[in-house]
Order: sequence, then C-alpha cells, then structure tokens
Amino acid sequence: MANHTGQLDFILVGLFSQSKHAALLCVVVVVIFLMALSGNSILILLIYSDTHLHTPMYFFISQLSLMDVMYISVTVPKMLMDQITGVSKISAPECGMQMFLYLTIGGSEYFLLAAMAYDRYVAICHPLRYSVLMSHRVCLLLVSGCWILGSVDGFMLTPITMTFPFCRSREIHHFFCEVPAVMKLSCSDTSLYETLMYLCCVLMLLIPVTVISSSYSFILLTIHRMSSAEGRKKAFATCSSHMAVVILFYGAAAYNYMLPSSYHSPEKDMVVSAFYTILTPALNPLIYSLRNKDVTEALKKMLNEVSVFQRSKLFLH
Repeated sequence: MANHTGQLDFILVGLFSQSKHAALLCVVVVVIFLMALSGNSILILLIYSDTHLHTPMYFFISQLSLMDVMYISVTVPKMLMDQITGVSKISAPECGMQMFLYLTIGGSEYFLLAAMAYDRYVAICHPLRYSVLMSHRVCLLLVSGCWILGSVDGFMLTPITMTFPFCRSREIHHFFCEVPAVMKLSCSDTSLYETLMYLCCVLMLLIPVTVISSSYSFILLTIHRMSSAEGRKKAFATCSSHMAVVILFYGAAAYNYMLPSSYHSPEKDMVVSAFYTILTPALNPLIYSLRNKDVTEALKKMLNEVSVFQRSKLFLH
C-alpha cells in the first residue's frame, strides 16, 4: 500500500501512440467526431421541428442521437486535446467521472435499443392498440427507465473500480478510462470483482437482448403473415435499420465485457472500443436517415425553408 497511486494522475497511452500515422489518424477521428455531432444534432432538430416526426419511434431515435452525442463527447475531445497538447495525463477524479459517464450513457443505450424494439413490436403486431400502448406518458416512462438503469451501472462499477489500490505503472493502455483497462493497473486481487462485473454486464446485455429477440421473433412472424407486399417491405425496412444499430453496438460490447481475458490485448481492445465509441455514433444517424423516407422528406423540407429564407434576405438587402 506504500506505493498506492490512486490519487495521482494516470497516463492515457491512447490510439495515436500505437499508430505510425498519428497525424492522419487524428484528422480521421476529427472528421468522424464532427460527422457524429452534426448528424445526430440535425436528426434531433428535424424530429423536434417537424410535426410529422412527433411519433414514439422518432422520439426514441432522438433520444438515441442525444446519447450518441454525449457518448462520443465523453472520450474524443479529451483524446484529441491530448494529441494536440502532447499531454496525456488524466487525474483520478477526471478518470472516475469519464468512467461513470460512459458506463451510464452506454448502459442507457442498451436499454433504449430494447425499448425501440418493443415499440416496433407494438406498431407491427398490435397496430390498433398502438396509440394506447405507446402513449406519450409510456414513452417518457420507458426513456426515464433507460436512463435510471444505465446510471445504476455507472454508480455500481465506478466507485469500486476507482477505490482499488493502483501501485503498478500508471499507464492506461487505452484512449479513455475504460474499466478493464484501469483494472489492469491494480496491485490487489481483482478476480472476485471481475467475476461480479462479468455477471453484471451479462445481466445488462441479457435483459435487453431477450426483449429485442422476443420482439423481432414476433415481428418476423407478423411480417410473414402480411398479405400486402408494400406493408412487408415497409415493416422490414424500419426493423432492419434498428437491427443494424443493435448488431454494431451489442457486438462490440459483448467482445469488451463478456469474452475471457485470453481473447483480449490492449491493441484489440482499443480498436473495438474506438468502433463503438467513435464510429457507431457517426453511423447511427446515417442508418436512420438514409433508409428512412420520412426523415429524408423532413430534411428536404428544412433545406427548402432555409433556401427560401436566405433568398428573401438577399432580396431585402
């Protein structure tokens, strides 16, 4: 315990130190970050400004976009600033806060994807009761529940992780304070905690996956029974977008938290984490907008209104 360094700064090794082309990688990350911020912000703006998009499905999509903006903002700005300034230190309180935020937002997103699957199940399998089963109050309760359940993950894992004694090298082989990467620095026996964390993560993934699997099993049966080819096509297009997001997000999370340590290496962990913390938030708005007629129509309408407004300003001047 004499070498306990829990209250000192950690050093984030980061993505760029592992690359031979750090400058190019930095530019790529900046572009993806700006794409994620702009894409999700535009999607939120469209959903809240266009009355045609004031439905439960788009309400959930707007919440997903909000989570994605917060998720990418927790890790990437710090990583980019470290690369620009050449300082890769992060204090223990900052590390704990970053850990808490990404656990909370990530956990909330797991449950939100399950809520979105349930929404599609009700819309396709019980269309006549949709307005009752997915009322505004029910949607607010579901989203609130997602945030609360996500915060349980953050409140549970962060204090335990950050109170372990860290008496090895203070270099975190990662670009942010992810729990497994921080745990490797502890000089105490963490095997029991790792088992509990594994069980917690299995539960956090298992409940939403069960809801999603059940919802889509019923949806596929209903689509198969549909007589209208147009109805089948529309239902499948909506659900396939959601399934693409689920596979991207859950696949990376399952690798990071559920595979045995023998499958992991710092380099692999960083690549997978970069995939779901940087790339997925940028892909989500593209998946939901490019494959969605309602969103593309709302975007065209907004662009036309902006164009008319600019022309009227020029005319007045």
